Amino acid sequence: MSKILILNGAQPYAFAPGGLNATLAKRAKDHLEAQGHEVRITTVADGYDVEAEVESHRWADTVIMQFPVNWMGVPWSFKKYMDEVYTVGMDGRLTAGDGRTAEAPKANYGMGGTLTGTRYMLSATFNAPSEAFDDPEEPFFEGMSVDDLLRPVHLNAKFFGMAPLPTFSAHDVMKNAEIERDLARFDAHLETLFTEASHVAA
Repeated sequence: MSKILILNGAQPYAFAPGGLNATLAKRAKDHLEAQGHEVRITTVADGYDVEAEVESHRWADTVIMQFPVNWMGVPWSFKKYMDEVYTVGMDGRLTAGDGRTAEAPKANYGMGGTLTGTRYMLSATFNAPSEAFDDPEEPFFEGMSVDDLLRPVHLNAKFFGMAPLPTFSAHDVMKNAEIERDLARFDAHLETLFTEASHVAA
């Protein structure tokens, strides 16, 4: 079985204490450990050791990033985590520079990542309903998908050489939550991606 790092990137607020993201992170941990995977979990808002997090990324076969989408991106504390951990990892442990060379200083930017055997999965919670996405008639996102919106997070992972797994998203979680349905979908998503057969096939 594989080694999986789960990052709970929720930032607690009085109106949104992060319970759903904590539930999803723990549910993933319990589900994956029950299948025999070795799991580490970091709750970013509780604090972390930068060096330990770099080494956890090097240890992991898969990184699961669990977070609420705040103002169209990751919460500030999760962005701070990325700034601190990933910048330190640019010493060669997570990336060997930015991919360019003296011989080709304008080519291959972003392709220096050293985590080329590592996969990652985004799991995001939204106030926005699912119907707001993938529909050109919806005026705000204008046909964008969830992955289009989260493109910067995908690019961060690509910079370190990680390969994407399908994204999970839970929607309308503040005004019209369907938590049990979302948890069942999440379980099915994990089962599809992390069974022994699917891991070997990947």
